[in-house]
Amino acid sequence: MLYHRSGFPEENEIVLCKVTKLYPNSVFVNLLEYDKPGIVHISEVSPGRIRNLRDFVSIDRQIVCKILKIDQQKGHIDLSLRRVNSTERRDKLDEIKQEMKAEALLKNLAKKLNQPLEKLYVEVSEKILKEYSHLHSCFKEVVSEGIDLKKMGLNKQLADELTSAIIDKFKPKKFIIKGEIKVQTYDSYGLEKIKTLLSGIDKLSPTLGLFYLGAGRYKFNIEDVDHKAAENTLKKIEQLLEKFKDKLSTSVLEREKSD
Repeated sequence: MLYHRSGFPEENEIVLCKVTKLYPNSVFVNLLEYDKPGIVHISEVSPGRIRNLRDFVSIDRQIVCKILKIDQQKGHIDLSLRRVNSTERRDKLDEIKQEMKAEALLKNLAKKLNQPLEKLYVEVSEKILKEYSHLHSCFKEVVSEGIDLKKMGLNKQLADELTSAIIDKFKPKKFIIKGEIKVQTYDSYGLEKIKTLLSGIDKLSPTLGLFYLGAGRYKFNIEDVDHKAAENTLKKIEQLLEKFKDKLSTSVLEREKSD
């Protein structure tokens, strides 16, 4: 990983470490983002009694830890493995994964431009990291907010090439839910009732498409970058269909199986 941060981390910060040495009562690690050594005492590896540290960690293994205490004068950093909860661990690993994705993008761009990766990384990162904590944070805003890299100090050719690569690599993945709705009613005002239902469904979300198939059958398509939002839209459709039902009216929603 090319990404490095200067100085020392802060107490309670979540960091990615690599195990370098194992002693009976201590685990020595290297903080990968800061390139500094740290120590995890056996009591901070896991709750309860530990007979053998090797049951929990091993040399060269990467672990997510929390900063407990820092002595900058002595260069000592005490960390904890057991105090990192599952959400913190997942978020940290995702952050690293996204940054590696950003670096892979620069690696491919360096090949295309016939430049050394290290040189290109420095040229890009020294501009972007003045305003962002990570490259991937900036890259995502290039896609979502239309950030102009030229205004950040990159020359036009590099900014244009990088922007094109970012849009291709970091465009958000869409979650798609497809299915079919079937409605039938013998109500004397049935036509108006169906029109009201369909109008209500159509207004639920701009990510929703509704298409007439014939004979009371309608195809729906939900495309959203947020999986939970897509599922929530589907739930709202089901709620409207449920309200449509009575002694004279029926409705059925069939969700298409995803690949």
